[in-house]
Amino acid sequence: MTYSIVARSADGQSFGVAVASKFLAVGMAVPAAEAGAGALATQAAANLAYRQQGLTLLRTGVPAAGVVAGLTAADEGRADRQLGVVGPAGDGASYTGVSCHGWAGGLTGDGYAIQGNILSGPEVVAAIERSWLDSAGLPFADRLLRALKAGEDAGGDRRGRQSAAILVVTPGGGYGGGSDVSVDLRVDDHAEPVAELIRLHGLHELYFGRSDPAELLPLEGELATEVSVLLAKLGYESLDSWAGVENLEERLAGGLIDPVVLDVLRTAALRG
Repeated sequence: MTYSIVARSADGQSFGVAVASKFLAVGMAVPAAEAGAGALATQAAANLAYRQQGLTLLRTGVPAAGVVAGLTAADEGRADRQLGVVGPAGDGASYTGVSCHGWAGGLTGDGYAIQGNILSGPEVVAAIERSWLDSAGLPFADRLLRALKAGEDAGGDRRGRQSAAILVVTPGGGYGGGSDVSVDLRVDDHAEPVAELIRLHGLHELYFGRSDPAELLPLEGELATEVSVLLAKLGYESLDSWAGVENLEERLAGGLIDPVVLDVLRTAALRG
């Protein structure tokens, strides 16, 4: 009833899961990830205990294939399970129980595991894999979402659409650097869940993303004057106070201004 991709970033620093399903709030059940350890997806007749058990095994250095073998061997319900696991190195591993509803299966390679059940056919996981391999230059979360969309475009869950989610962990990648959860977005019940998830990720990047330091603009001269005028028009004395109200504080850079922040400020001032 679900298709997913579990993956490791090219630099090995991030792990993530993207998933979609004709199932309410799939993000509450399927994905699990831990910075420095790995990630997994448990689906079909999902065994939620796999999440912490699997992360514990990954944390102790068990490779992805060993995690799959260990979790399923100890589970009397394994015939109805589906599981994908990726660790800090090597190929991902995927498992599909013999009683999973068809079409069901998966594909694996260096740093990824793709799996799905109750799909329109094997073309769904093939499309996800093709997208993943062809998008190596994109940011990690964008690659995951693009792969998920490719699976949907290839037919996805043959029962329809309902929910989607993405979870990404990176050391210190969370809000303010206070956690490792860099992306955690869910669409629980929607007619177009993958499209909505992509939209939400765009907002996430707006508020919490960071521009290349080389793109930051010195806040001086004519630009400093313009920013002061725009802030005054909006009733603010400082960029910090305005950015805090607009939830853009993660994009602040002392003495410099993020072009994204500047665009938002200009647009806000035009709207009055």
